[in-house]
Amino acid sequence: MAPRNAPTNRKRRLAAEMRRMREQADISIQGAAALLGSDRTMISNIEAGRTGLSEERVRQIACHYRCPDPALVDALAVMAGPRRAIHWWDEYRGKLPEGHLEVSEVEYFATRIRTAQTIHLPGLLQTEDHARAIFEYTVPKLRRLDVELRVEHRLRRQDILSGQNSTPYVGIIHEAALRLEFGGRDVARAQLECLADAADRDNVTLLVIPFSAGAFHGAGQSILYAEGPVPQLDTVHLDTAMGAHFVDAPTPLANYRSLLDLMEQSALSPDESQKLIRSIAREL
Repeated sequence: MAPRNAPTNRKRRLAAEMRRMREQADISIQGAAALLGSDRTMISNIEAGRTGLSEERVRQIACHYRCPDPALVDALAVMAGPRRAIHWWDEYRGKLPEGHLEVSEVEYFATRIRTAQTIHLPGLLQTEDHARAIFEYTVPKLRRLDVELRVEHRLRRQDILSGQNSTPYVGIIHEAALRLEFGGRDVARAQLECLADAADRDNVTLLVIPFSAGAFHGAGQSILYAEGPVPQLDTVHLDTAMGAHFVDAPTPLANYRSLLDLMEQSALSPDESQKLIRSIAREL
């Protein structure tokens, strides 16, 4: 099987999990090559995501490694998927930074999403005008075409929250983010009304941390926690000034789960959060 170039984040994750499975079985690369009737280079290519894997191959490798978790094996087999599957974000390949495409992929395959923001509002719930205002403040300044591409891409990401198979979503928002008037008062008011309306959806829960809560865990961080079909395949996306950063190691994942739990404890209830959002909108 020929090596692949530029694997997607999902394929890199599959490769990392295959390496983790081998290491947990205490099997060396040379030992794995012997079990699979291949060579060290093939194992290295598989674990670097340079060589694609079929569902059958994933199950074969898991069998040789004696993986004791059938749910994990099933989920990894699904991740292998069709070798040439095309998704909507592929339309933006070469037009937007890869991080934008990778977060779309992570969100699309998530079984549940939790986010936490202290300055910006959740991208999955931003209005077109609000998103445009944010991208116009990017440094260095973006060309108009690049701004519009980012706005269009952000709005298409939001499709996962609507429709018959909408993704369950919990958004933790600090009051500071609600009061920043990106785009001016009219845009900010429309954005807050959109947020409050979104909270009425069955699959959307919004939790606001008010100023009165004082100090709280996770202040200053922007976190997107995408749950996979099994906990081992959860992913954290951190949006930084230098671009997207993805976390998938077991210990950091557990720490981020705990952090989000603590942030939720500092927040108002869903009903009180919605009331505060509408109250701030009325003040504008």
